Formats: sequence, structure tokens, C-alpha cells
Amino acid sequence: MALFVADATVPWPGGWTGVLDEDITTFAQSTWDWLAGLGPRLIGGIAILVVGFLLARYISRGVARLMQRSGRLEPTVTPIVRAIIRYAIGIVTIIAGLAQLGVQTASVLAVLGAAGLAVGLALQGTLTNIAAGLMLLWLRPFRVGDAIETATVAGTVEEIGLFASRLRGVDGVFKFVPNSELWAKTISNYSKNPNRMVSVDFIIRYDSDLARARAVLTDVAIQHPKVLRVPPVEAVPTQVTAANAVVQLHAWVRSGDYAAVRWDLTEGGKRALDGAGLTTAAFKG
Repeated sequence: MALFVADATVPWPGGWTGVLDEDITTFAQSTWDWLAGLGPRLIGGIAILVVGFLLARYISRGVARLMQRSGRLEPTVTPIVRAIIRYAIGIVTIIAGLAQLGVQTASVLAVLGAAGLAVGLALQGTLTNIAAGLMLLWLRPFRVGDAIETATVAGTVEEIGLFASRLRGVDGVFKFVPNSELWAKTISNYSKNPNRMVSVDFIIRYDSDLARARAVLTDVAIQHPKVLRVPPVEAVPTQVTAANAVVQLHAWVRSGDYAAVRWDLTEGGKRALDGAGLTTAAFKG
């Protein structure tokens, strides 16, 4: 039978307790030293982030107010400039906060560049909206306050942002439209030109006097105070059928007066035709 002989070189269990206590103490001390050194940097980094983001908000707002008060810059430019200033200060703030924590900003910028490329590929639609917003700002097919219409949306422009534009429909409905939807579509701008032509169709019976109807409608338009004299008012027959004839009234007005003048000419023309004994035909639009 073999006998177990204790090896004098192997420490007893009590010795292991002392070594473990010493290791825990060393680890705790090193952790405390690391936290003590990181604490000020962490507080400084948080302070930089808080101050930087507050500065980004207030500086962007201040610049926007100055641009609005100057009166020399168009309202279209203000939202874009405000967004660019805010994002630029935010990026600088994040880099400064990381540098305060001891992070190598060169490597961070390299990582951000690679991440930006990946995100850019994933968010091609967003980048398209940014590019479209910059092109809208550069070429200015419309401005804030213009009434526009595309194949999919219509309304008055309230703001052109970096990613999307805000429109107010004729019924007061808020519309948030991506810039790419505006840039890639044919845009009708009803406020771009100073003058617009009002065109109103009047349907009269076939046996009515067309010449008299044209004279009556022309006189109605000429007497309206908001109708321009140049180009001249016209009333032309555009269609004649076996039962009816269509006389179209053309009158030029200021773009801002278009809706009101159209309503007045429609009502006034109908009343004048009835008063002249020229019966308007009943029809379905």
C-alpha cells in the first residue's frame, strides 16, 4: 500500500487566503487609481458635450434671428444655414469630448469615416434628400411663401429644410415632403411670376349671339379694378356644338389676386349674361 507523504513545498489552505486577499487589494487599488484618473476626464467630457450642444442650439437660433432681421437674405436660406451650423458644432463637440476622455481622435475620425461610408450606402435616400435640398436652395425654383404644385403635392411653402420641406395645403393641412420628391418632379410655381392669366369658361346656348356674349364678358373684366390692362382682356369662342357654345374669358391679374378675381369674374360674368338675355346652358362639369 502506498503512503501519502505531505510535500513541504505546497502551502496550506490558509496561505492561499492571504495571497487572494493581497490580489483583491491590489486590484481594488488599481481600479480606484484608474477611476480617480478617469473621473476628472469623464466630468470634463460630459461638461464639453453639454456646453457644446447648448452652444449649437443657441448659436444656430441666434444666427437664424439675425438673418431674419437683416431683411437682405431670403427666408429660404435660413433653415438650411441653421441646420448646418447646428450639426457642425455638434460634430466638433463630440470630437472634443472624446479627446478629453483620452481617445485618439485620429483613429476615431477614421472609424467615423468608414462608418459614414457604410451609413451613406444604407441611407442613400436620406443623402438624396440632402442633395436635393441643396439644389433647391441653389437654383431656387420656389421660395418660402410661394404656392407650388407637383404631380403628387400642392400647397404654400413654409420651410425648406436640409432633409424635407414643409408645405401648407389650401385646406390648411400640414404636409412634410422629402426634398427628393420636389426636386425629381415637375414643379408649377404659381407665385414665381408677378402676373397670371385668369381663364373662365362660360357655356351659352347655341342660338345665342356669340359676338354680344364676347362683348358683355369683356366689359365685365375691364370694369374689374384688379384686372390689368396689359395684356388686354379677351373673350374668345373655344368650342361650338349642336346645342351649346363655349366662350372663354381671359384676363391678366397680379398673382396674389388670382383667386379673388376668378371668383368675381365667374359670378359677374354669369350675372351679366343673364341680364343681357343670353341664357347660359345647364351642364355637368
